[in-house]
Amino acid sequence: MFRMGRLATKTFVALIIIVLFIVTGCSAQQTGTTVPEQQQPEGPANIRPNVATDFNKDVDTPLISPSAYVDPMASVIGNVQLGDNVYVGPMASARGDEGQPIFVGNNTNLQDGVVLHALETEENSEPVENNIVEVDGKKYAVYVGNHVSLAHQSQIHGPAVVGDNTFIGMQVLVFKAKVGKGCVVEPGARLLNGVVVADGRYVPAGSVITTQAQADQLPVIDENYPLKDLNKGVLHVNEKLAEGYLK
Repeated sequence: MFRMGRLATKTFVALIIIVLFIVTGCSAQQTGTTVPEQQQPEGPANIRPNVATDFNKDVDTPLISPSAYVDPMASVIGNVQLGDNVYVGPMASARGDEGQPIFVGNNTNLQDGVVLHALETEENSEPVENNIVEVDGKKYAVYVGNHVSLAHQSQIHGPAVVGDNTFIGMQVLVFKAKVGKGCVVEPGARLLNGVVVADGRYVPAGSVITTQAQADQLPVIDENYPLKDLNKGVLHVNEKLAEGYLK
């Protein structure tokens, strides 16, 4: 009888321990999955404001059209504006946290690995004029117009301008330069040192354009140029991707 009593006592204690484990586990699970409302993020982590610094005291949140699509693996930070039907592909980065603002017009695409960034446009709360570009009376660090294709791994680093209906090829660098409207910059080209590419010109693949004299000699796009219609097809594809992914 004594042994049976001890067995019953041990069984009872074991049951109590099991119940306590179950109750504690459920409580911990609920605590671990319940996040106070005030801690919930306001938006996707890849789309966020910049931080205040000594070279940019303003904190801005990206302004993105409802019809623009930003891939979850892309980053849009700070004073950046994306227009209608913009497509931002995986690993692309538009950072308006140093030079700002960065503007991207309607129906433009930033393909995989594209970088938009700029040199600081403020110092001690004063504008750094050499790092600012002006388009239609407004000032920007980077301005990319409407119906522009920025192909894979290209970099537009401000101060820089890319005009409407222009195609920027893979791994192109535009830095302290302006590219006009209706241009084609073929893959691997480099545009530097304040050069201005006139409307309707193309930059041959791998070219390094560092003087205005070189820029002025760039060939004109005519009916014989094999890439003259390239941008139309690229725009169509990326506009449909933006539309499809948003659904």
